[in-house]
Amino acid sequence: MKTFASAAGALLSLTFCSNALTYTNVSEVPLYGLSPPVYPTPEGNGGVSPEWQDAYTKARALVEQLTLEEKVNMTRGHTGTCVGNTPAIDRLGIKALCFADAPDGIRGQEFVSSFPAQLTVGATFDRDLMYRYGKALGEEYRGKGINIALLPVGGPLGRVARGGRNWEGFGADPFLSSVGMGAVTTGLQGQGVMAQMKHWLLNEQEWRRLPGSMGESISSNADDRTIHELYAFPFMDSLKAGAVSAMCSYQRTNNSYGCQNSKLLNGILKTELGFQGFVTSDWDAQHSGVASANAGLDLVMPDGGYWGDNLTEAVKNGSVAESRLNDMVTRILAAWYHIGQSDGYPDVAVHNYNVQAPIVDVRGDHASLIREIGAAGAVLVKNVDNALPLSKPRFLNIYGYDAKTPDAPWTNPSRFGGGYEVNFGWNTLNGTMVTGGGSGSNTPSFLISPFDAVQRRVIEDGGMVRWDFASVNPETVNVNTDACLVFINAYASESFDRTSLKDDFSDRLINNVAANCTNTIVVIHSAGIRVVDAWIDHPNVTAVVFALLPGQETGNSIVDVLYGDVSPSGRLPFTVAKKEADYGSLLNTTLGSGPFPQDNFTEGLYIDYRHFDKYNITPQYEFGYGLSYSSFSYSDLVVTKTNVSTSEYTATDAIIPQGGHKQLWDVIYNVTVTVENTGDVTAAEIPQLYVEIPTAPKNQLRGFERVKLEAGESKTATFSLKRRDLSIWDVFAQEWKLQKGSYPIFVGASSRDVKLTGSLEI
Repeated sequence: MKTFASAAGALLSLTFCSNALTYTNVSEVPLYGLSPPVYPTPEGNGGVSPEWQDAYTKARALVEQLTLEEKVNMTRGHTGTCVGNTPAIDRLGIKALCFADAPDGIRGQEFVSSFPAQLTVGATFDRDLMYRYGKALGEEYRGKGINIALLPVGGPLGRVARGGRNWEGFGADPFLSSVGMGAVTTGLQGQGVMAQMKHWLLNEQEWRRLPGSMGESISSNADDRTIHELYAFPFMDSLKAGAVSAMCSYQRTNNSYGCQNSKLLNGILKTELGFQGFVTSDWDAQHSGVASANAGLDLVMPDGGYWGDNLTEAVKNGSVAESRLNDMVTRILAAWYHIGQSDGYPDVAVHNYNVQAPIVDVRGDHASLIREIGAAGAVLVKNVDNALPLSKPRFLNIYGYDAKTPDAPWTNPSRFGGGYEVNFGWNTLNGTMVTGGGSGSNTPSFLISPFDAVQRRVIEDGGMVRWDFASVNPETVNVNTDACLVFINAYASESFDRTSLKDDFSDRLINNVAANCTNTIVVIHSAGIRVVDAWIDHPNVTAVVFALLPGQETGNSIVDVLYGDVSPSGRLPFTVAKKEADYGSLLNTTLGSGPFPQDNFTEGLYIDYRHFDKYNITPQYEFGYGLSYSSFSYSDLVVTKTNVSTSEYTATDAIIPQGGHKQLWDVIYNVTVTVENTGDVTAAEIPQLYVEIPTAPKNQLRGFERVKLEAGESKTATFSLKRRDLSIWDVFAQEWKLQKGSYPIFVGASSRDVKLTGSLEI
């Protein structure tokens, strides 16, 4: 029996039992439905970084000059020129800070680029492209004078197959997401733009994410180990890369709202991971005043929330310590100094479409990078008898609503093609899909549709094209056609989860075309998983490409792949099941009812491919899968122990730098493998390293490299395994722990395509 104070301040007296074990200490509890209190909020101090310490010295000097009301105003964001702003304090030279969406391009502005979604970037499995993506975004945000970019996205991770916002993240694996989070943060902040990593934490569904007439938000109930090893894992890399801000999430976690969850904010983020920056609420995600202040929230968006005069009164009556208020403001100003925005940062150049203003074009040469990522992130999953690449076809038939430029008028410039429900691809209604819906969407300055790009290529080759964008059963397929290209999509958006991973119109369209065309090639633009069971085995469906969400250069990117100018090297960042039911309880989240809905993460660490491995379910296409126009061989697997000690450490033996204890980032093993291009075309291969960690899912991704090879060329791929990569979260010790024993490993072309095996010893 253990008695302790709950987050609400009440005393609870419970005996905790799980898996026939009785726990006598709150730190040992699996924590389903219960969020232990962690108070007070650690005060930011700069940690171990001289740069952060200098920023804190400057910030404190400013805070000492602020009145109580000015300090309170600094924590109270509002809607203004930008999607969020902080107030300026002119007498001290403190400028208003501008917050803006989105993770794949500045939303609602002119002369900006429409980048591929993070999901597409994840599918490249390319660290360099991830960094260059972040850098290019940083150049555009800085060019518009935007201080805080609301990216990168590590939550949702992709637990729920039908999750409406899965496309905003890098894919359904914590390691893949961690690499993306770190690389994009580095690229973005290297341009002097503050990264705001989101959504912290367990924001894995859109269903009942906000309280309303039905009751409170859904509660994501997860145990302590799952929280650390799966959902916090990617954010650690963003923090290690220096992220200066974080956005807390809408839903409840273990029955405590994300923006007043002291375990997540005070405990994990600001204590265990040494976060020195500030926490912003998601828009309208604050549901209390005093509780959120004391739990670690630093800045509320938008329009004051429960703070303002209420926070002033709370400080005066002692409900919130003035030191906590000082820490909120100091964290915001320290981030401002640390990132270098206090001097010489461009003025804000975002504007309302109804107001005439000077044009600030920030696109640079980013179109070429967007095109490159779009092609690198395209995943070829079927290619019968070398249907692809196309070889100067003289006659192509093109079908499907997704091939063309959208018809819908751009009546709402903050959304590409309309609001949440009418953005793209509702069968014949709109057109090609380049991004998902909601606040994560972007605003193209132009759009190269697949049809435009394909037709241009056919014209260059002296051929001809016939098309039908609207019919579900095209009447005529010319017998002289070389191939039939069918373009479909699968849409998703913020504010709702998907109801299906397929649609009848698109499935019937493909089958109808394939019934009359012996070389039917399907291209899918999707905001996540799209099952293909209705037609994948049709003998006339010869090739299938998951092109995901490529951004403004969508047509050029897919033509590069279809014609073989670029050999496809993208890999699936999720598992495509043979049928929706194979996802089991991970299919959707419309669970629970009543005023306090609960979503128990009882699967623990077993999401996506780990779920399929655990239950021995054969997928249609596994995580990490993708075909090429070339072939490759693997050889010479070598495992090398570094001279770094693997002895135990105590988490409290030093000041924790951002991202966690410094020893977690020590490389303790290197694994190398030789990859040879045995084909006759230049191509890139993606060798992937999977590790079997004791008491954990059998195989977990812990390394990947995109290796570019000329025909006949060989290169060595190196995977560096850090201490964290091989550790588990020990709920008893409340530390990351290495376990003694043997760790089987394999290097392969996907999570199930094993090429070489080995092991390491700890």
